[in-house]
Amino acid sequence: MQPPSPRTLGELRQAGHQLRSLRQEIRANLLRKMSTGETLFPGIVGYQDTVIPAVENALLCGHDLIFLGERGQAKSRMIRQMVGLLDEWMPIVAGSEIHDDPFAPVSAFARQEVARCGDATVIDWVHRDDRYVEKLATPDVSIADLIGDVDPIKVAEGRTLGDELTIHFGLLPRTNRGIFCINELPDLTEKVQVGLFNVMQERDVQVKGYSVRLPLDVLVVASANPEDYTSRGRIITPLKDRYAAQVRTHYPITRELELEVMHQEARAPEVPLVLASVPAFMSEIVAELTFQARASPDVNQTSGVSVRMSIANYETLVANALRRALRFGEKEAVPRISDLDALVTSTAGKLELEYAGEDRTEVEVVRDLIQRATRHVFDARVPLEGMAPVIDSFNQGWNVEVSADMAAADYLEGLDEIQGLRDAAARLAGGDSPERLACAIEFLLEGLHLQNRLNKNTNDGNARYGAPGGG
Repeated sequence: MQPPSPRTLGELRQAGHQLRSLRQEIRANLLRKMSTGETLFPGIVGYQDTVIPAVENALLCGHDLIFLGERGQAKSRMIRQMVGLLDEWMPIVAGSEIHDDPFAPVSAFARQEVARCGDATVIDWVHRDDRYVEKLATPDVSIADLIGDVDPIKVAEGRTLGDELTIHFGLLPRTNRGIFCINELPDLTEKVQVGLFNVMQERDVQVKGYSVRLPLDVLVVASANPEDYTSRGRIITPLKDRYAAQVRTHYPITRELELEVMHQEARAPEVPLVLASVPAFMSEIVAELTFQARASPDVNQTSGVSVRMSIANYETLVANALRRALRFGEKEAVPRISDLDALVTSTAGKLELEYAGEDRTEVEVVRDLIQRATRHVFDARVPLEGMAPVIDSFNQGWNVEVSADMAAADYLEGLDEIQGLRDAAARLAGGDSPERLACAIEFLLEGLHLQNRLNKNTNDGNARYGAPGGG
């Protein structure tokens, strides 16, 4: 990443560099990407027809914008990817703290440099990654942090309080000609929110009692959770009015989109010489678990159920299967229904429960959600009429015991005595390895149990399936 070659203002003029505002720059790069079909927000799934068009409209209009949505809806990721709409390199007056444009300097320092040196003014180049500043809003953020304050060291050096050069610029002026993001905007105190008025409307800043006007060129973007409007804080009406665009984000609207995000973002553990394979129906159960949580009356829906829950659950499921494979020396790690108990730890902390007078523990709620998710996927994947021979075998007295601590080979003992079970398992498993068949067998047995076609008794992590009414 080498910056362009001009090193002085005169060389910059000769190179044909043109003065343009930040919003003109973003608009031009956005139009170029749209015309060439380039992906504007790589890795963002499910927003192509909803959120992304709204963001494009806002940027084409040059609007400051706020992303409003529950946790885990890629608000921060989308904001950070806006950096890709900036030019790769931007010239500034060398030494400027606020990225002064050499053709139109606004700070006292840069104006003096250009007036003194003319075309010999030295310029530096700033990469687009350095033109993005992000601040997490907390109640202790001050006006000085965002706007600026008097620098006592500069005063001690002999400058007077009336000298603009005594100012220590805050984050917003230092983001001049760039993108400034405030995450969780409602957590800013009302006093600090008022301090943003001038930046967003008049495009300047005022520092204490100085008669100084800095016409800043900055895109102010924010994120907020709707819950924060009424619980931890609020966005005051005049500030909200200055955000010309409010973009509402959302969770994936289908299980397929949830799965796509989950597989894209998950970083499942890996073990040398052990292949981790997750059958499609097991991935679907993990995604459906999140969907069930988003619709459950036991879960506080105002705080949201993040896609991060699907991601963490998928990684945990693979980890549990890998541990078993290592213990039994198996070459393939395939998660089973009995591994779903491990998801309690990765799920419980991501849910806020609504107890509403009903005394249910987190573990009970999560296990109930897992059962609902399993039943949903089973109903969608397994025609019940095709399982009649299996049900008949159990009615004739067969019982099967399974456990997360059983080797896959143990599942195959006597398998052919249960008519139709091997064939049904092989169709689901996508292979005939013992590990895959064991996974499919557990899924079929659990599904039949949830359909009330089989009885299930559990003891110390073991599950025993048999005919209804059997032992």
